[in-house]
Amino acid sequence: MIRSIKKMFKSNYLFTLGVVICLAWILLAILAPVIAPYDPIAQDLTLRLQAPSAEHLFGTDNFGRDIFSRVIYGGRYSLLAGCLTVVIAGVIGTFYGAIAGYVGGWVDNVMMRLSEMILSFPSLILAMIINAVMGSNLFNTMFALVIVAWPTYARLMRSVVLSVKENEYVTASEALGASRLRILLKEVIPNSISSVLIMATTDIGNQILMFSTLSFLGLGSAPPTPEWGMMVSDG
Repeated sequence: MIRSIKKMFKSNYLFTLGVVICLAWILLAILAPVIAPYDPIAQDLTLRLQAPSAEHLFGTDNFGRDIFSRVIYGGRYSLLAGCLTVVIAGVIGTFYGAIAGYVGGWVDNVMMRLSEMILSFPSLILAMIINAVMGSNLFNTMFALVIVAWPTYARLMRSVVLSVKENEYVTASEALGASRLRILLKEVIPNSISSVLIMATTDIGNQILMFSTLSFLGLGSAPPTPEWGMMVSDG
């Protein structure tokens, strides 16, 4: 196992570079209080709109706040929002799609029509509507992102389960008298989850971008939270 991982890192330099960059940002977010030279929300109007210098690597904003410190702290919010959104949406979509695909029949039809109703709206527009109705804060923004994200995982999981449930080990479990719930949890989902995990790893970046977009439009975290999208909007 360890040898195969080492071989993968050595043979795929882009993958290695991507892992290094991701780990670097995660470490920066975790160690933000240690690395950031200034308080990200502390204002000093005498230092407003300073150019980059040795004291302020990225300069200061219109409130005199250190932009470099705000970028580092902003990683906490953006990474947290992206990862939690993917985890929550992935869990909901996985179980929802697994139930629909395994049970089948009218249950499958009703459940999939519900997911298609959500997918029929443009993701960004629907997230904006939900966030505007509920109010702008971190929790509501993440809730809006989960609502627009879970149907994609559900449809992927359902398509995989439709083929997995025809395998012999599922038929053998049914013949042995195992309950549907046990078969679903022990046989179907574990053998279908790999596709969802692959999709989740690629979707984290999309959710971070979506979260930043909502913040850029004024529908994300409330000021003076140091969040990347809001910082771009202020700039």
